[in-house]
Amino acid sequence: MRAAIFALFLAVPIAAFSASVAVADTPSFQFPSIDGGSYATADWRGKPVLVVNTASLCGFAGQYENLQTLSDRYEGRAVVLAVPSDDFAQELASEAEVKEFCEVNFDLNLPMTTIQNVAQGEVHPFYAWSRDVHGFTPGWNFNKVLIGPEGEFVKAWGSTTKPDARPITSAIDSLLTQ
Repeated sequence: MRAAIFALFLAVPIAAFSASVAVADTPSFQFPSIDGGSYATADWRGKPVLVVNTASLCGFAGQYENLQTLSDRYEGRAVVLAVPSDDFAQELASEAEVKEFCEVNFDLNLPMTTIQNVAQGEVHPFYAWSRDVHGFTPGWNFNKVLIGPEGEFVKAWGSTTKPDARPITSAIDSLLTQ
């Protein structure tokens, strides 16, 4: 079943979605932190934020390294947020296991949420907004959504675009120079 879903995913190209919304219409979202507490996107206003739905057992899990590279590159100027999800049946069973896996295998120290629904069931409000207002729902793990400095939806990319790929870094760089 998973192989069939993945084959379907690869057969259908993921288009990059983009849209803009007036700043007054950009909501703020709360994400529970894997370390306890929470993250509020409002606290990151003034910085671009790349939100990535992740899964530790996915074939794209090597992108955790790219996420950390990107986070280090833009430290203090942009935020990279990892959102673990088991919507595609490829995440470990608990937050503790996810955290340990990422620390041991990728020395990850960027912001990470608890395990969230991003595409199926009762999705996190950020992903409901992305879907309902901007027409983007992750089709697989490691989809990326770039949020602008004022909280606006900028663009989204599929799994095959690495987090530190030129299309993403160029988009972030252009937001940093505005």
